Amino acid sequence: MLAAVRVGGWVVYPLTLLAVLAMAITIDRAYVFARFHAFRRLDAMFVTQPGTPLWLHETRAQSLATRIERDMSRGFWLLETIVTAAPLLGLLGTIVGMMHSFQLFGGSGLVNPGAVTGGVAQSLVATAIGLIVALFALFAFNYFSRRLERLMDDLEVHANERLSELRLGAENTVANASDVP
Repeated sequence: MLAAVRVGGWVVYPLTLLAVLAMAITIDRAYVFARFHAFRRLDAMFVTQPGTPLWLHETRAQSLATRIERDMSRGFWLLETIVTAAPLLGLLGTIVGMMHSFQLFGGSGLVNPGAVTGGVAQSLVATAIGLIVALFALFAFNYFSRRLERLMDDLEVHANERLSELRLGAENTVANASDVP
């Protein structure tokens, strides 16, 4: 890491910060998704009191789904930003390294060949680190986005099943009440 900083220049510092943020968000979201039990929360919400209208259950289910989606997607915007920012920082490092290399060409020819290759190395290291950070964040963002999408689909199916059971129970209660003389 220190060698990358030495060769890559100052651009490696913000890239390292982005890499640490991407890893922290990935670990946090992995933990949250592993510990999440949406269906228990949803089933507890459907415990009914006699006379509770169906629309109230539907509204509560929608509100719960919105809160779950908001909570589970926390940090996604930052991963998405890292996907964009890391390659741009790497490109900035490339430009700075190449500018440094070209400054060493004087009017009388090449002054220091070692310094020129150092500037090229700086540009390559910064670009490589930026791409690696962006790829890591991209894979994490896509993985968790897809998991959240599947979770929300499963949650919707589960809520619809529970609401259908409540509708059926309400219809049976009305039918039984109309059969009584």
